Amino acid sequence: MRLVHVVTLVSDDGAYGGPTSVATGQLEECAARGHDVTLVSLWRGRSPAPPRIGAVPLRTRPARSLLPGRFTGLMHPLLVRDLWRAVGDADMVHVHAGRDLVSLTALAVAVLRRARFVVQTHGMVEPRHAAAVRLFDRLYVPLLRRARGCLVLTERERRALAEVVGPDGPPLLTLPNGVRPRSDGAAEHGPREPEVLFLARLHPRKRPEAFVEMAALVHEKEPEARFTLHGADEGSLGEVRRIVAEHGLEGVVTYGGALEHAEAVRTYARAAVYVLPAVDEPFGMTLIEAMAAGTPVVCTDGCAIAGELARRDAAVVTDGSPRELADAVCALLADERRRTALARAGRRVVEETFSLSAVTGRLEEIYRRIGRVGCPE
Repeated sequence: MRLVHVVTLVSDDGAYGGPTSVATGQLEECAARGHDVTLVSLWRGRSPAPPRIGAVPLRTRPARSLLPGRFTGLMHPLLVRDLWRAVGDADMVHVHAGRDLVSLTALAVAVLRRARFVVQTHGMVEPRHAAAVRLFDRLYVPLLRRARGCLVLTERERRALAEVVGPDGPPLLTLPNGVRPRSDGAAEHGPREPEVLFLARLHPRKRPEAFVEMAALVHEKEPEARFTLHGADEGSLGEVRRIVAEHGLEGVVTYGGALEHAEAVRTYARAAVYVLPAVDEPFGMTLIEAMAAGTPVVCTDGCAIAGELARRDAAVVTDGSPRELADAVCALLADERRRTALARAGRRVVEETFSLSAVTGRLEEIYRRIGRVGCPE
């Protein structure tokens, strides 16, 4: 099949996060299975866009801010022409859709070209009542309803998206995110330096401030431990630095900026523990990536996959308070056997449920059913 995926932004700092990682991962696996794949997106970076990401050809234009908003108003006029050409040649179009101009344009082009297309909203399309959103949705929602299927991560996302598209919307089909488990032996969790890692956007919902408050508590009991934050700043870096200074944690807590994906994978694999203090987390892609690297994880009960991980003893799930996060991290740093058991359980969950192979097999079946009968069961 000729597959075209559309995502709003690819950048050298990973600012768009999960949707970009998911799109590139799905396409790399599809390419390995013999499909002809293309990713269409805007690009933002210090250097020109690469021609491909791994095995995935990349068709981009420089991101320009045409309307207010971090991602909502990004666009480039020539991307419309790129989308028109790419969509017209595709057997299946897959739009990783948020409420933004790129997604709106991609959906409109797919409808005008009478292409078969699915959408995957990554928890980004929920009921909103602001006047600007209602105005945008007058154009956006009717296009969403023309999709052959909407891919959702969780039951929570299913309910939210059903409210947006209404009873006349397309089938809502569950598809988890996936990663490729490492096969080079680096994922085995042996002795590591006592580094505790946060790797996510520095956004209030991800709660990097709680990570630093946790670090202050752990440092009292485990003075050798070090704490590192990586990720694009989306408003929380100033508060992170204030809390570091307040607790005198300079040299204990460091901020290393955003990482490209390959370096992020290596960073997960070096850490003793990965901590995601996020609440209202629609999935938790970084948890899966850390587990794939063989690193034990600590998260909150506000993460959508926390229940699944807890049932399989693949993560330590907390209430999200700095104290509970600190207790969990201290217990893991003091018990190498527990860290190893947790890492192995996490890797099993990735291989059985969240591997790219398993997820892409399901995605291929969705594509085939749409191609045969118009919509999957």
